[in-house]
Amino acid sequence: MARYIGPVCRLCRRENTKLFLKGDRCNSSKCSIEKKKGIPGDTQKKRRKNMSEYGIQLREKQKVKRYYGLLEKQYRNLFDKAARKGGITGEIFLSYLERRFDNVVFRLKLASSRKQARQMIGHGLFTINDKKVNIPSVMLRANDEVKIKEKYTNLDLLTSNLEMLDHAPLPEWLEFDQDKKVGKIIRNPEKQDIDLEIEENLIVELYNK
Repeated sequence: MARYIGPVCRLCRRENTKLFLKGDRCNSSKCSIEKKKGIPGDTQKKRRKNMSEYGIQLREKQKVKRYYGLLEKQYRNLFDKAARKGGITGEIFLSYLERRFDNVVFRLKLASSRKQARQMIGHGLFTINDKKVNIPSVMLRANDEVKIKEKYTNLDLLTSNLEMLDHAPLPEWLEFDQDKKVGKIIRNPEKQDIDLEIEENLIVELYNK
């Protein structure tokens, strides 16, 4: 399967915002956004020209796509699914992105990044409603439960990730039982639950051209 293997910090610099692609490093002084100014390749530090309408829409699309760690085909397929749903396409699209299995594992603090969440899911560390699922793109719904398999409950990586719950509370649409090691989707996520400024209307306009 195709995947991006280049430097991920470069993606944050290109979009000129923190996309939190490297876990705890993004909150430290080592973050590339803090250390380097300007977009990659702009060696002459020239002022960026005013972007066209298309350029603004494209940058918003790229920012959100990179934030969730998707390739173009996955991203576009999910958008098309949202467009067919009926309703406000942009809001439905964002809800779909948030409800992906890999993103839910990340939001539950079981992984420090979405990339790490995909690796864990691929290795079969979790179940959905007590069924083994190793596909990161699976869409979860309200009342679905994500559980750590019993043999992995004491895994050092998971234990250290869960310690983050003491410092950063879960989104309001999720809950986690520390004793049972079970996370649950209380309701479907909404735009205000996302910790990134997103103008989804720009993405809708771009794909509807």
